Amino acid sequence: MQSRNLLDISGCGVMLTVILVALLALPACSVNVKKGEQGEDKRVDIQTPVGGIHVSKDADEADVGLPVYPGARKKEKDDEGEEKSANVNISAGRFGLKVAAIEYESNDPPDKLVSYYRAQLKKYGKVLECHTSRQGHDASTGDNDDSNELKCEGDNKGKNIELKVGTKQNQHIVAIEPAENGKGSDFGLVHVQMRGKDTI
Repeated sequence: MQSRNLLDISGCGVMLTVILVALLALPACSVNVKKGEQGEDKRVDIQTPVGGIHVSKDADEADVGLPVYPGARKKEKDDEGEEKSANVNISAGRFGLKVAAIEYESNDPPDKLVSYYRAQLKKYGKVLECHTSRQGHDASTGDNDDSNELKCEGDNKGKNIELKVGTKQNQHIVAIEPAENGKGSDFGLVHVQMRGKDTI
């Protein structure tokens, strides 16, 4: 059975790849890997003369700026061993990108989570509710749109829900899906911050 990935930030994927390749191709690149208790890579820091990449598997409530839904359980790894939380910080000159993301599961149905997180997100501004049939969520970076306003992608239909608030450069996202077994919900909390996007 193929595992779902709620935290697929496809809007940032190409940009992340370009930055990573550019930074790693530079001379005088310093790589520092910190191991966890079982010898697994826990944090990777790459530093170059023009910027750096810092990736950690540790993300918490403070990083995403939202509380955990009462009684929810943090997902650890999927069937392929992929982590379900990440904290990524990329800097290259005037460009910067920070992404914090964590996946959880709850016994409660999606409508209860939507109600809870709609109230929590209000402190950041007007909450946009989007519906989609695709799995995962989209952190819009506005590549083809000069507006800084968040929008729903696709036809805005489906049982999966994304709550978004903020701007394309600083957005909080809660992605909520019915659990695969039909009982409860899977959800992801994400905070995306960008600066200097147009300089790349």
